[in-house]
Amino acid sequence: MPYYIDLSAISLDEYKDKLAASYLPPSRMILKERMDERFKAIKACGIMNVAVLKQVLTKKNRQESFGDHDCLTADYLTILLREIKSIHPKPSRIAEFSMLESGTAKKLERLGIKNTVKLYDLICTPQQRDILSQKSGLPVSEIVTLARLTDLSRIKWVGPTFAQMLYELGYDSLEKACCADADLMHEEINELNDIHKYYRAHISLRDIHIFIQCAKELPLDIVY
Repeated sequence: MPYYIDLSAISLDEYKDKLAASYLPPSRMILKERMDERFKAIKACGIMNVAVLKQVLTKKNRQESFGDHDCLTADYLTILLREIKSIHPKPSRIAEFSMLESGTAKKLERLGIKNTVKLYDLICTPQQRDILSQKSGLPVSEIVTLARLTDLSRIKWVGPTFAQMLYELGYDSLEKACCADADLMHEEINELNDIHKYYRAHISLRDIHIFIQCAKELPLDIVY
């Protein structure tokens, strides 16, 4: 059960359809322009899945890899790479979860577990959580909380603060995030933010739609 989505399993055609249906920030709307032309050009370069596309886009001489296709501009390729990289969000550090009991992060660090990627394979089932509880000295209830925060942290754009906000509001698993009503979540998130001032800016309804959409792309692997 991998923490991240397998990019090699996403074909270019599937990714194009995903982008076409996605809510994107204004800075990335170029990805919706000339989609058929651009993805046809990418495929003409022998690229058939997102993993290979990411690999080529990461090269210093990436423009050369795409030949004379005028539609694949430098700006477009830069933003495309940013969007693909965002599929695999940076893992959250356990120490950044302020809602955990004092000493939790240090006990896990002694076992070499510093972030949600390292933690993930150890908390997916009740049996695994029991074993980690015995090894770390942490109560099972704290391990379950960590499992839920880790589950939420797998979602694109979700950092420790947002994961904890979701948890506090009862959206404490990937499954609940997938089933959320965007309008209701938008209202609840902003009410909570108004109270605690987690973020300076208002969280938009578009942001919530993006979040729910991204949650639905992940497999429901953690068993509660």
